[in-house]
Amino acid sequence: MKEQKQLYRKNFLLINIFLILITISLIFAVTLAYNLTKKYVENEFSSRKINVLEQTIKPYNDFFKNRIPEITFYQGFLDSASVTKYVHNVLTKFPFVERVVFYDTGISNHTITEGFRVNNFGITPKAVYQFGKNVPQNATVLYKSNGLTNLSLKTADEFNKMAIKFSGYIESLDTTKLLSTEENFNIFYSVTPNRITYMNIPRREDLNIYKDLMSRNQPPSPIYEQDILTFYLNPDKIKIVNTHPDLYESVSIKPLVYENLENNEDHMGTDITLPGAFSESKLYLSSSKSFLKIEIGRRFLPIALALSIIYGVLVFIAYLIYRNLNVNSKMFKLQYDFINNLTHEFKTPVSVIKIAGNNIRSAFQLSERERKHYGKILDEEADKLNDLMNKLLSFTQIENNAITIKYEDVNLEIFCQNIIDSYQIKYPHFQITYEISDIAYYKTDPVLLASIFQNLIDNAYKYSSAEHKVLYIDIYKRKRSVIFQFIDEGIGIAATEMTNIFRKFYRIQNQYNQQGSVGLGLAFCKELVNFMNGTISVKSKVGSGSEFTIELPIEKPVQLNEVESTSQTNKFLTIN
Repeated sequence: MKEQKQLYRKNFLLINIFLILITISLIFAVTLAYNLTKKYVENEFSSRKINVLEQTIKPYNDFFKNRIPEITFYQGFLDSASVTKYVHNVLTKFPFVERVVFYDTGISNHTITEGFRVNNFGITPKAVYQFGKNVPQNATVLYKSNGLTNLSLKTADEFNKMAIKFSGYIESLDTTKLLSTEENFNIFYSVTPNRITYMNIPRREDLNIYKDLMSRNQPPSPIYEQDILTFYLNPDKIKIVNTHPDLYESVSIKPLVYENLENNEDHMGTDITLPGAFSESKLYLSSSKSFLKIEIGRRFLPIALALSIIYGVLVFIAYLIYRNLNVNSKMFKLQYDFINNLTHEFKTPVSVIKIAGNNIRSAFQLSERERKHYGKILDEEADKLNDLMNKLLSFTQIENNAITIKYEDVNLEIFCQNIIDSYQIKYPHFQITYEISDIAYYKTDPVLLASIFQNLIDNAYKYSSAEHKVLYIDIYKRKRSVIFQFIDEGIGIAATEMTNIFRKFYRIQNQYNQQGSVGLGLAFCKELVNFMNGTISVKSKVGSGSEFTIELPIEKPVQLNEVESTSQTNKFLTIN
């Protein structure tokens, strides 16, 4: 009947399904993350233009809110010299201001030839000057009231606008109320495309005087000073500040009516209108899609890296599960083999003892020869059981550190000879030789050392063919250690098995291992050597034999005067 093969249930299908699911999840997550990152960058492309506008228009806001109102500090007493200095600073600091026209204005109830008059209130330019980087020196003066030239309509245009607004304000002035900020802006500012005109704000007492001039007939009054300045602006000279060069490849100033007629799907564009005097211009921002892909990739990279790390962790967990299943499978096989082999090892001597006992019980009488024969059988099989139980018990005690090393001065020659003699009786055809060099006594635990010898000698005998049952033991001192080498001419060990031979319950499958073995011999040796603070290694070649090397430390060196005559060292014995 064919023996049923014992299997450990390894559900690798679940691991494969898990790997497939996390891989699909990774692909989905990466795709979703990339699309969301792309959408986020596109949204930022549309919204971040406000930041670019704020930084670009910042000098204009400073000019409009701070620099222009400085004119009021002069209270109308700007002259050609002081206005030249003021305008020079403005032209230097604000490149978008191309030209400035200064109206040196007088207010009185005099009869005027140039200007604007309501009732008795008259406002007239005494002189008009222009300043600019491209204005020649001889073209600075546009008009003087005592000159021969008349005030042209083009030059007087801004003056007339401000004069009309101011006159209307004086006419309806309520001297009991203070002007609000909005009223100041509406009266003393004139903001038109690419042009700002400003009149200095008079003091309250001056406004009362102007009200009286308009509403009552009075003797000729003094001429009161007012300043009006017109700033001509060029939006193309605004310094563009691209605060998001990662989003906008190109930023430029375009007319408000500008439309990109090129239907280029590879480009994205957006715009935002400039404020104030630049209201007929806009900030146009554009980028190629390949340029934006670089930014999308840069922002997506950390997300992809995080997803990859999570995926790697999950794969590593799957690997640990897979490895654990493999280890459990191997452990199950080892334990299964161990139970089978251990059962066989116990069953054989128990069966022999039972048969011998039955024969003794059923025999009418036993001869002396039969009695000795059955006694020998019972004794040998009992020794086998005792040896197996001692090995298992010792292994457990060593692993649990339940034993201690009992040091004794061991005469290595007598120690080796006694072991070899016992094996000579047991295996008369097993040739064992030994050699001891540079050391006669060694302080160690003789029981533990004997266990190492017995297991390695048994291993050499078991895994050697009948014609090559030979073992050579070499013992010598090296520095602070004693070296024990066991060299046989057995079947050898394959290189692929080298890492496994010292594992518990592991057995090499070959023709010499068919009678059963629990796989504890070499593992027991390694545990003993480690327990004695030593090391064990092996060199082997298939078909040529194996060489086991054990290195044990000299814990308590013995003095030379304690050893026997050196004539007993370097002795070479052959046991036939």
